[in-house]
Amino acid sequence: MNLKVTEIAKALGTNLNSENIIDNVSIDSRNVNETTLFFAIKGDRFDGHDFVKDVAEKGVGAVVCHKKVDCNANVIYVEDTKKAFLQFANYYRNSIEGLRVIGLTGSVGKTTTKEMVACVMEQSGETLKTEGNLNNEIGVPRTLFRLEKTTKNAVIEMGMDGAGQISVLSKCANPDVAIITNVGVSHIENLGSREGILGAKLEILHGLPKGAPLFLNGDNDLLSTVKTDDYKVIFFGIENKNCDVLAENITENGLSTSFVATKGDIIQEIIIPTVGIHNVYDALSAFAVGLEYNISPENIAKGLANYVPSGMRQRIKEINGITVIEDCYNASPDSQKAGLNSLCKIAKGRKIAVLGDMLELGSYSETAHRNVGEYASECKIDMLFTYGEQSKFMADSARKSGLMNVYSFTDKNELTKSLLSEIQKGDTLLFKASRGMKLEEVFEKIYEQWDVK
Repeated sequence: MNLKVTEIAKALGTNLNSENIIDNVSIDSRNVNETTLFFAIKGDRFDGHDFVKDVAEKGVGAVVCHKKVDCNANVIYVEDTKKAFLQFANYYRNSIEGLRVIGLTGSVGKTTTKEMVACVMEQSGETLKTEGNLNNEIGVPRTLFRLEKTTKNAVIEMGMDGAGQISVLSKCANPDVAIITNVGVSHIENLGSREGILGAKLEILHGLPKGAPLFLNGDNDLLSTVKTDDYKVIFFGIENKNCDVLAENITENGLSTSFVATKGDIIQEIIIPTVGIHNVYDALSAFAVGLEYNISPENIAKGLANYVPSGMRQRIKEINGITVIEDCYNASPDSQKAGLNSLCKIAKGRKIAVLGDMLELGSYSETAHRNVGEYASECKIDMLFTYGEQSKFMADSARKSGLMNVYSFTDKNELTKSLLSEIQKGDTLLFKASRGMKLEEVFEKIYEQWDVK
């Protein structure tokens, strides 16, 4: 970034005559310098306007405010700093010549898809991607502000809690292509129905140019019904043979999965260093995007082979003869079942699932947890440990469905003690729950007992 304050003010719909050069943007008063544009954002706990005087004294290029402030700095006044933050991010995104933006959303699989698409797009040039969980109205602009003139591709993940949020993010990022991974039941508490979730996910079209490619999971019962003449719809799938892009001959081998991706006459074998059919869908969407951007099938396969699970998403560790699957970033009914499938594929010895509450399911919560409990029994795992109030329903249904070794906890210390007394060499453990349950604290305590750093 290398913009004059005068240009930035104009982009935000006002005037301020200053030759100061801005090369970075911040909403954190602790992270400013003389070339910083500081946005005074009002959050739940802090109001950035309260820190404007401090940043001015440190030295700052300019500040953006929607309240009158008394400070010795260039002040750009706007109606709403949050909206201005999004507006300026959009302006800056559109200032990068030749940039290709891939926007994506979905009930589950967003982050894995983002990582895999980035691996593919890196085969064609410098690629920026959303880091961590920066997929909201603050995170998306922060990601866009990391763009450089040399950036060729940007893979932007868009999350939501309710209706209208994806629309705002899409209009900010202005994606050139869009992906919707699936429509499940995440956030059904706020949106009322899966049809409501579909409508919210389709808001990604609000910032997508007409005629642009729209990649949809053709095996998803709701996404497969989407019809529009305004966009170039490309379906990817496994079961629905009418999809444009297909995965066939899927084989899971230990900690990797191989499959053959096809589109018309194009046939390419792909190996991804992870397991689970859900990951094949994510890789298939990345394959489809890569072809759209004329990346060779061989280079797409090369990119996907470089995929590394991020954060706490199906990270697999071998410790003291015990395999641990860390997958505590998020959970929904579909992803819990996918996690159980992965456990069964990976395990050579006993299969032990440690599952926690799935949040934001509203009135559907009991049914969803019971369904997962029944599925755990169907998978014939050896032991099920649950954590949380809602997961009591999961444990109850697992027992009623015939699973013998089921243990339910609402205290992490007790859960940890029980696990430590049961785990033995050769076991494979799956840890999976919604992020808010912080289930990683359990395996971290276990690692401490095993003296693992």
